[in-house]
Amino acid sequence: MDTTTRALVLGGGGVAGIAWETGVLAGLADVGVDVTGADRIVGTSAGSTVAAQITSGLTLDELLRRQIDPAAQAPEIPSGVAIAELMEQWVEIYTQTSDPAEARRKAGALALAASTVTEERRREVILARLPVHEWPDRDLVIVAVDAYTGEPILFTPRSGVSLVDAVAASCAVPCVWPAVTIGDTRYMDGGMRSSNNADLAAGHDRVLVLSPLEDPVLAGQVATLGTTVEVIQPDDASRAAIGPDPLDPEVRTPSAEAGYAQGRAAAATVTALWR
Repeated sequence: MDTTTRALVLGGGGVAGIAWETGVLAGLADVGVDVTGADRIVGTSAGSTVAAQITSGLTLDELLRRQIDPAAQAPEIPSGVAIAELMEQWVEIYTQTSDPAEARRKAGALALAASTVTEERRREVILARLPVHEWPDRDLVIVAVDAYTGEPILFTPRSGVSLVDAVAASCAVPCVWPAVTIGDTRYMDGGMRSSNNADLAAGHDRVLVLSPLEDPVLAGQVATLGTTVEVIQPDDASRAAIGPDPLDPEVRTPSAEAGYAQGRAAAATVTALWR
């Protein structure tokens, strides 16, 4: 009997990251290695969307079509934000603040003060992204951050929070989308802890990480796992497809197509890890 446990970590990366990760997963499955049955799935920001989608019951082929076919793509709101300038602002906060929790509180203060679309309008986007709005009966972890305290929160099927709200919170990029009200607090993007939160896969024998964006703490998190880990990051073709703005809805089709090709190319390596 195989007692090996497996975890799939899906990192943040905007609408481009959703498309790319979906492409990679579909490409892997088409060459014979479907990793969506992992014992634990950790989703952060874009990865939380993908995690909810791949546990919804829809096939990877259909999920890929929803990224590639413009007629099937869910409606998105253009961010209207210069993402490069915003990322510079975050880098400055995190490099000049020694305490990560304090850095997250500073990012949260910016998030709470920002002028954005309403929570209701943003929630409509999340509703349209998710094929099913109920939690699956799976070990699914969705990461967000309390915008007031800077404390990470791990939403699961047992948290008493709706799946839509959990994903909306995890995807609430500060200064781009509104912090999400749940109970008596508001939550922002789980990527404010780290883009991937790979350390949350601890305790599993095999871990696959899909990381659409550069993550300066990923190597350290992987090292703490002390297990067999494979990290897939965008190759040259995927980086070109994603482009400079991962929040741009127009990059969904090329990002998904590039991810699919990359997934097929990575199948042998992932098969060795997974099996």
